[in-house]
Amino acid sequence: MIDYAMEEADYHSRPELSSTGARRLLDSPARFKYWSEHPEPPKAAFDIGTATHSKVLGVGAPAIVYPDEHLTPSGNVSEKAATVAWAAEQRANGLVPISREQARRVDAMAEAVLAEPDARKIIEAIAGREVTIISDVEGVPSRARFDMYNGVRAADLKTGRDASPGGFNRGGMAGHGYYIQEQWYRDTHYAETGHELESFDFIVVESDAPYLVGVYDVDWTYREAARKKTREARERWLECMGTGIWPGYGKKTLLAPTWVVIEDEDEMEAII
Repeated sequence: MIDYAMEEADYHSRPELSSTGARRLLDSPARFKYWSEHPEPPKAAFDIGTATHSKVLGVGAPAIVYPDEHLTPSGNVSEKAATVAWAAEQRANGLVPISREQARRVDAMAEAVLAEPDARKIIEAIAGREVTIISDVEGVPSRARFDMYNGVRAADLKTGRDASPGGFNRGGMAGHGYYIQEQWYRDTHYAETGHELESFDFIVVESDAPYLVGVYDVDWTYREAARKKTREARERWLECMGTGIWPGYGKKTLLAPTWVVIEDEDEMEAII
């Protein structure tokens, strides 16, 4: 199934395994099971990213600025019960409450994305927004929600503190497992359509001035590692669903990180 109009809340309430669930499974099946049974409410830390996403792509939860009565004399958001209740009401209505300062940042981030030639070219070339694909991948019911998708190409918009090639590579691609997310989306797309995506790009904008933007794809080494990870996640899901056992970390042999090995070698050289 390919759905161009599914509401975000409906998507997240579905039972199929998502890329986020797959990454939690890889961390620990027990953690995945707890997370799936205890849904996390939206975190305020994600508000700027969510609002920027909506402003750039024209879909998703729109932002609403805190009114004056919910601000302190210095302009910060109040912590009073009335303000907390107001914010909760806005979230329940599908809105993202942000401060005036945050709204200025969101505007600047959106402008930076649209002013970056490579990013703008991708955004203008891929018409579909928040497109959901549901399919069976190797016996596992799977779901994926593309920021941008047209049946041939796909792209994802990310926000973060460091959009530089090195920063995003360490913090986002490797640290948050975005390479696994990409492969999960590719696998779900292929299972439903029977053909590979021609391209998948990440558009990344920094959340602080000067709001620099990077546009990235991944090489074959990431793709190969991601294939192994997504396959492992599906195997774990099938095993756990079959046995009803969702283990924690289990017994493992730990490998020494590179810095430990180097440190030991330096100490040996100092002794010699």
